[in-house]
Amino acid sequence: MNHTENLSYFVAHFVDELSKSGVTDVVISPGSRSTPLALMFAEHPKMKHWVNLDERSASFFALGMAKEINKPVVLLCTSGTAAANYLPAIVEAYYSRVPLIVVTADRPHELRDVGAPQAIDQVKMYGDYVKWFHEMALPEIENNMLHYVRSIASRAVSTAEQDNAGPVHLNVPLREPLIPNFFLPNLWGKSESSAPFFTHFSGKKELSERQLEGIVSHIKDKAKGLIVCGPQMDMEFREAIFKLAMKWNVPVLADPLSQLRAGKNEKGLLIEAYDTILKSSDIRAKLKPDYIIRFGAMPVSKPYLFFVKENRDIPHYVVESTEGYREPALLNTQYVYADPHAFCLACAEVNLENDAEFTNRWIELNNTVKRKWKEDSEVLTEGHAVTTIQKCLGDNHILYVGNSMPIRDVDTFFMGTSAEVKIIGNRGANGIDGIVSSAIGAAAHGKKVTLLIGDLSFYHDMNGLLAAKQCNIDLTIVLINNNGGGIFSFLPQAQEPKHFEVLFGTPLDLSFQKIAHLYEGYYARIESWSHFEDELEKAYQSNGIKMLEIVTNRDENVSWHRELWQDVEKMLLRIVGNH
Repeated sequence: MNHTENLSYFVAHFVDELSKSGVTDVVISPGSRSTPLALMFAEHPKMKHWVNLDERSASFFALGMAKEINKPVVLLCTSGTAAANYLPAIVEAYYSRVPLIVVTADRPHELRDVGAPQAIDQVKMYGDYVKWFHEMALPEIENNMLHYVRSIASRAVSTAEQDNAGPVHLNVPLREPLIPNFFLPNLWGKSESSAPFFTHFSGKKELSERQLEGIVSHIKDKAKGLIVCGPQMDMEFREAIFKLAMKWNVPVLADPLSQLRAGKNEKGLLIEAYDTILKSSDIRAKLKPDYIIRFGAMPVSKPYLFFVKENRDIPHYVVESTEGYREPALLNTQYVYADPHAFCLACAEVNLENDAEFTNRWIELNNTVKRKWKEDSEVLTEGHAVTTIQKCLGDNHILYVGNSMPIRDVDTFFMGTSAEVKIIGNRGANGIDGIVSSAIGAAAHGKKVTLLIGDLSFYHDMNGLLAAKQCNIDLTIVLINNNGGGIFSFLPQAQEPKHFEVLFGTPLDLSFQKIAHLYEGYYARIESWSHFEDELEKAYQSNGIKMLEIVTNRDENVSWHRELWQDVEKMLLRIVGNH
């Protein structure tokens, strides 16, 4: 066979095997060397292809999509620095455990390290941020090479999604000519079988009866327990964790990204306001637990971090489904490697009961904060923007939250809701880059998505809006514009006024209305809370890009937050003082 036939069959079997292994979506950054792969993905009848011109935007777009559909998404780019632009999203995917299959086209070996254009060293270029790297063979179909290429594709999918999910990297060297022949007979291989090349059977880890008894024996005489759930994406987990909580009468401190604050389940033991409650060191001292069991990653809340550091002497259990060491407080931790559902249900069979006074104190404090947040505010504040968004969200809606201040305001002000809402953020590496593209990726399959983001983070990724425009993706953007990096106003750097604005405040002084119009989106500057609510309702009834800008003042925002926290602290101290 000639080169074109070898190339065509080799690449076709690779793409077809990805499809048979469960992949439905590929995000393509156009380029020359990736031509046969891009054309074959576009030609495959079961593969949905998305074109995103900017590689950094494309990679975060794929990340957001993979989070929403909860399965691997393929990323494809040409050789050279195009592949380097994928790195930030790959880092985020690695730390947030999101499955991606990164396919980078490359020059053939004879064109490497000889000064050929667009040729860089792509071998293991993402280092330890991928679960698996493989340099693929040059395309040919003799000597079982079609079985080889299918085995690599199938292995890539299973590696990306099994255990702790994450990105894998396949580097594909290709020689010219690069145009495949779609008219070859039996291009996709045998059509009678839809099974993947490798079939995987993977069971869930469960503790033995003796192991479970060992844990219970350490806490059976400890009457002040806490269950904590940090960021995680299993929407079904809430049933198991609340069953355990109700059986033991244990408060559940739920991060906004835990998926526990939403849904129609019983929320009597849900503590959403723990971040506010724990801001006071005096109150933290009154709430010392006897043990903590944590599921998911470390919560967003910094006061919670202070809380656990101040209680190093108590038993800390971190439950991980397979493996991992997510304990940034550096506590003397007992790791439980078991399926979280099975662990909760097994523990619920054990007769333990929390101290009622301890549990009721948490509930009373939580309800006090929630009542405070319901008080009306005439001033447009960043915190009350969250409460208004929550009021307007319906079932099957996604709230995608930017880092820095937005996620902290969601942590503070987003209380429990019966609406089936998914809250997503990029909290693996906590960067402010790529958030717009991630939200657009999450919206690509038709879910209603509201993006809550600050102006600086929006600026970092505003070119991501092109994909929303070109693919007719519906996205509502709530832009909190405090003209710079608002979170730095809360940090010690704010006490250095000489250099603060240039180095940390970083005002943009941009017209975001013009940016919205550049991408043919709708724009409204919010003037009041009633106006905001009306605009949100209109946005959810329309299609395309909608930008709702709330202009705030950084200094006023800091003062408002601190005064509010001081008022709440006084209220909560009166409660804990009565116990």
